[in-house]
Amino acid sequence: MGENNSGGNLAQVRHVVLVLSGKGGVGKSTLTTELALALRHAGKKVGILDVDLCGPSIPRMLSVGRPDVHQCDGGWVPVYTDSSKSLALMSIGFMLENPDDAVVWRGPKKNALIGQFVSDVAWGELDVLLVDTPPGTSDEHLSVVENLRKHRLDGAVLVTTPQAVSTGDVRREITFCKKVGVPILGIVENMSGFVCPHCSECSNIFSKGGGEELAKITGSPFLGCVPLDPLLSSSLEGGGDFMKMFPESAAFSAITNICHTLLDTLGAA
Repeated sequence: MGENNSGGNLAQVRHVVLVLSGKGGVGKSTLTTELALALRHAGKKVGILDVDLCGPSIPRMLSVGRPDVHQCDGGWVPVYTDSSKSLALMSIGFMLENPDDAVVWRGPKKNALIGQFVSDVAWGELDVLLVDTPPGTSDEHLSVVENLRKHRLDGAVLVTTPQAVSTGDVRREITFCKKVGVPILGIVENMSGFVCPHCSECSNIFSKGGGEELAKITGSPFLGCVPLDPLLSSSLEGGGDFMKMFPESAAFSAITNICHTLLDTLGAA
């Protein structure tokens, strides 16, 4: 996609990818964060736009707390996770007075904020912008898609867990993408096996292969499986450094492979 001035704050963003899930609890925000860190590890400048109104959890994962959001001539300045400014974040959580507040807003107010988020963040130059959306298919998703389409939108990565109930929900997400004309970049099967923290053996607690089977049935690309890693989870729960722990985790090699496949698909390798 060629860059142009009409793109506003997204003019220097080369690729925009939605991260979607058919239901909550499948690890979509965790996967978004892991994918961003893997892209950064691959030498890319990455941004995360966290519009998950149901639970904006990415600021906690990246240990950025609740910073004051500043404005510049171009709009809101994203929060950078390191001095090299290789990973930028803007989250709906930064807008809440209390992190425990529920977002009890009617549709028009939500859609107006999403519109602002998409157009008014001064991202600067990015290789990839990942957009973490609420679970399901709702008015907010339509608002995100409509606002991004004015600028650029490469497609969506869909996150599922192996069980049939989860893949059934993602099937509806695929239908949504087709109806609104969003290309499906691929399906990721998350929580695919449990890595024992003692012996590193991987056991299938749920089931396995549901995501890959769904990809075959629907003719969608399958990006790969990501295991549950209890060490990474406990680090996050204990306020540990997710960015530091991630390269040591069992999920890292799987996410790295998914990252490179995604970059090849985007033509950004």
